[in-house]
Amino acid sequence: MILSALIYIVAVLGANYTATWFIHFPVFGQVAVGTFIFGLTFTQRDRLHAYGRRWVYGTIAVAAIANVLMSAYLEVPFRIILASFTAILISEGVDTEIYQHLLQKRWLFRVATSNAVSIPLDTMLFGVIAFLGVLSTREILSLFVGEIIVKYAIGIISALWKARETTPATETSSDNP
Repeated sequence: MILSALIYIVAVLGANYTATWFIHFPVFGQVAVGTFIFGLTFTQRDRLHAYGRRWVYGTIAVAAIANVLMSAYLEVPFRIILASFTAILISEGVDTEIYQHLLQKRWLFRVATSNAVSIPLDTMLFGVIAFLGVLSTREILSLFVGEIIVKYAIGIISALWKARETTPATETSSDNP
């Protein structure tokens, strides 16, 4: 439990710090270096559901606050801090609620389904807030395509790499509806 929470928090911090370092892929667009790190966060957070919804939301809150503090200390541009904070709270909350409604399904289905909604949402929120007026519309769209593909692929690889099946009873707690 603690290891998954720490991996999640460190991945959020590392992704935010490297959010403006880009790699260009000729086939599917550009990708921020942080995207390769951030793809892990969705699956790591999904692992926390075994400990209840409150634990998941608590970890999201700690990551968001730590992210703002670290980013301010490292003088990350405010637009990146705002974009990251907003995208984390909204997309991770949406992902959490979708995942919660799928607790009776298999692990990989829960991860793939919740990520299918939250990853594009996260990418679009972050991209628009962080880069509108900084990058061209074409660059932002390229970023959307590249980042959605990379985040989803890394999330699924992470889920497969350490895939585990749990019974629905181990994933529900008294704070779940």
